[in-house]
Parts: sequence; structure tokens; C-alpha cells
Amino acid sequence: MRKTLLLFALFAASRLHAQELTSGGKLKPEQAIMDVRHYTISLNVDFAQRSIDGFTTIDVIMAQPTHVLLFDLLDSLNVKQVLVNNKKQPFEYKDNLIRVNMNAELPAGKASVRVIYGGKPHVARRPPWDDGFIWAKDSTGHQWMAITAEGTGGKLYFPCKDHPSDEPNEGVDMFITVPKDLVVAGPGLLQKVTNHGDKATFHWKTNYTINNYSILFNVGDFAVVTRQYTTVDGHTVPLQFYVLKEHESKAAHHLDVFEKTIHEQEKYFGEYPWAKEKIAICETPHLGMEHQTMNAYGNKFKYTKVGGEDYDGLMHHEFGHEWWGNKVTAKDWADYWIHEGICTYGDALYVREFEGEAAYNKYFQNASFRFGNKIPIVMGKDIDEEAAYNGDIYGKGAFFMHTIRYIMGDSLFFPALKKFVTSPKYTYDNLVNTDDVQQFFSQESGRDLKPLFDLYIRSIDKLDVHIKQLSGNHYLIQLQNMTIPLPIEVTTNEGTKRMIIDQKGLLVSSNTVPEIDEDTFYIKKITIE
Repeated sequence: MRKTLLLFALFAASRLHAQELTSGGKLKPEQAIMDVRHYTISLNVDFAQRSIDGFTTIDVIMAQPTHVLLFDLLDSLNVKQVLVNNKKQPFEYKDNLIRVNMNAELPAGKASVRVIYGGKPHVARRPPWDDGFIWAKDSTGHQWMAITAEGTGGKLYFPCKDHPSDEPNEGVDMFITVPKDLVVAGPGLLQKVTNHGDKATFHWKTNYTINNYSILFNVGDFAVVTRQYTTVDGHTVPLQFYVLKEHESKAAHHLDVFEKTIHEQEKYFGEYPWAKEKIAICETPHLGMEHQTMNAYGNKFKYTKVGGEDYDGLMHHEFGHEWWGNKVTAKDWADYWIHEGICTYGDALYVREFEGEAAYNKYFQNASFRFGNKIPIVMGKDIDEEAAYNGDIYGKGAFFMHTIRYIMGDSLFFPALKKFVTSPKYTYDNLVNTDDVQQFFSQESGRDLKPLFDLYIRSIDKLDVHIKQLSGNHYLIQLQNMTIPLPIEVTTNEGTKRMIIDQKGLLVSSNTVPEIDEDTFYIKKITIE
């Protein structure tokens, strides 16, 4: 598990410096009045030219009349034409924006915008840390293509409203044309494959709301290895591995490993969120990334052992984003610790499930030494992706959930965790922020946890515990910077007890200096006077 934790720490740190362009930030006024309902993306992929060509149709609902429509698209491409409700409109395309200047005012209500474009999309230099298209070949010489877009967003290759606060509520249709000896893997369900000459068009469709960076496709000489999976709620879902044909013999065992991951995640987080579509992974030339219903997998079948059996920590983590990131989605990059922190906490729960409580505690003891703790996990609002992705949103975010579990106790915490991720109020179309998480766990715990969120999520402070020897074997233990009482394990010469400590302090008797929180449930500093 140490190797897995290091991998995620490196992943987070690298992202800070790898992105040339980023996603999110303050929502532009022209986009604030726009509600995206559906994307249709129709593209031909030319491997010889490493180019794409086609159109994207964006169905929107406008909250008020406007003369201007604004869409994000990296300006490495060429926009040929823009039509609004089937009528050509003048536009400007620069600074990674398409500005449509309407000939006449567009009324409030539904509208359909088609952008016809093409060109050579940005190439990833160091995927998945750097976003872009990855043009590769497998060992048999077949073309192999993948896309990573989490940091840059969907604007990497299709015109969109590139902000986490708006997802297409009615899903996406993708029509991707490639040489007919190749296979396209995409989100949702494959509707149809149409052959025409030496080309084939794959129609993928999802009816679920989906975040921009999950709207992508991968192409390769894939075998599609399929079995049926029965969810925790008894629904049958296709379980698929789009694996390079040269690795097809590895697929059966890998799906066995994958099934164990799925069962464990469902135990803690409820039924797989996209049970009406599929559970799938696709082999990619880059390391991996979460993509709704089609996770990218590039870990090359490297397993560690957890509970004596094969385990793929990277695959487990990325798959955990089906709940934390795809089903529960933050409306601002500022709150993306909800995705990465709680998803990483889910990795620790796998250790707990198959190696026990002591191994789970050791996981967090080891993790606590690796926090940078240089900037808060949440830094206000309207943050862009690059600013949000500091390394601590993974490990420290997960540790914070570990702390909340200790404070609440298992009988309250685990039902609350599942209740949050299965509640309609916080899932699918309903996006969340840190205040939502704070208020929910405060309600479920029966106490105001805001001071705890302020300490660990909104600041870089540690819990300040002060121990003062009064006389002989009497010690006063106080919390210096926490306004609510907290349960803390205190070890004296008589053993370890869970005690409630606050700012006023707790008097204990011990023949030795009391030890505080030896099992490490808090990020803390201890002063002994």
C-alpha cells in the first residue's frame, strides 16, 4: 500500500506543474445564463494526420435573451462554421473561446448550436499528468489512441461550457469514425457500429449526466471481454474490458481482481451508480484516469497483495471515482477534495476490508507523514483546476474522513457515508460543495463539525494539544484551537482510554507523561509543559 500512496502523491504533485491550460475558475457571465442539456459529438479520426474533423452540437436552455453565446475550445483547432437553430451566425475564435455574435437576439428557452470544426488537437506530452491526445501503436503495429482531459476539460477537443457547475443533464451522443480494423471505446452504451468502405462509425450514448472530462473516447485493436455482474441491489450489468488483443489472455484474471474491487466499493458506497449502462475499463497507453462507465486502465497488470490476493490499487482508486467525482460531483474545483479525498479514503477501506483494522490504521499512520500542508485543501471559491489540485486533497482529504469516522464512531459514520453518496440531494444532477458535506455530517453526527472543517479543510493548522503537569502525577490536557470537545485516546500507566477533551481541559492522573492519540486519528501537535 505504501507504493500506492506514493503513486497518488506523485500524481497530485505533478499535476500542479504539468498543465499548460486549466479548467474552471470564475464562471463567465455569458455562460452563467446557459444550461447545457446535451452534447452530440461527431468526429472522424485521421491517424495519418493525427487530426479530427466533424462537428459538435450543443443543446442548451438560455435563462434570458442574449446576443452572445460563448463556448470553450482550445484554439489549436480550426472552426469552420457555427449554426444556431440551423442558421449560420458570425463568430470569433481566439484565446480558446468561440464567441458567437448573433445576427438577431436569441430568445430565452431552448436552442441548438452546431459548431463545425477540425484540425490537430493538442498532444499530451506526459499523460495523464499533461492532457491531450495520445497517438501510439501497440506491439503488433496497430494504431492506439487515447485522450486525457481532466485538467484541461472537454474543450481540449470539443466546444463546450467548460465549468464543473454545469453538466449535460440529458447525456451525450458520440459518433466516432475510425479505420474499420479498430474499435472505439466510449461512455454509456454502444448503440451501433456502421461500416462504410474502409471506415467504421461507433455510436456511443449515455443518458446520464456526465462531467466534461469524462466525455471522451479511446481507440485501439481491442478485444471486448464481457461477463455479467450482479450489483449489490440485484441488477445485472455488463462488465467489460476493452483490452488490447495481444493481452486478451490476461483479461479473465484481471476481471476477477476488478470484481473484488466492485463488490468492496458497493459495500461502503452503495450500488454501482450507472447500473443502467455498463461497468467497463479500457486499456490505454497512459497510466489511467477516471472516466464515467469506461475507466482508462494502463497499469500493465501490475498487482500488489492485499489480504494475500492480487490487488490493483490504481484501478481501485480510479474506479472509486464512479461514486466520488462522477455520481457525487463538486460544483467548483475548489471542492475537489470531495472527489479525491473521499475516493482515496475508499482505498483505505479496501485495506480494512481484507487486512483488518490494524492495517487500516497503519495505512493512515504512514500517510500522515506525507502531507505537504502548505496550503489549505479548500481555498475559497471559483478556483481553477490547477490551483485546486494540490497533493493534500488526496491524502489529507482521506485522513480527514478517517478523523470524522473516529469522532462519530462506526455505528453512525458508515451509514452516514453511504447515505450521502446514495441520496438524490447530493448526486447525479445535484452538485455539491464543502458546506454540503459539512452540514450533512454535522446533522448525522448530532454535533456542529464546522470547527473541525475549518481546522483541517480550510486551514493548514494542526490540532493543538497542550499537556501541563500540575503536581506529582496530575496532568491537565487541553485543546488550544478547537472550540468543540473531541474524543481523544489518552494513554497513561493504567492503559489507553477514549476521553472527551475540550478547551477547558481534562485532569488525568498518571505515573508517566500521558501519550495522546497514539493510533493517529488526528493531525496534531503536542506541547508538554
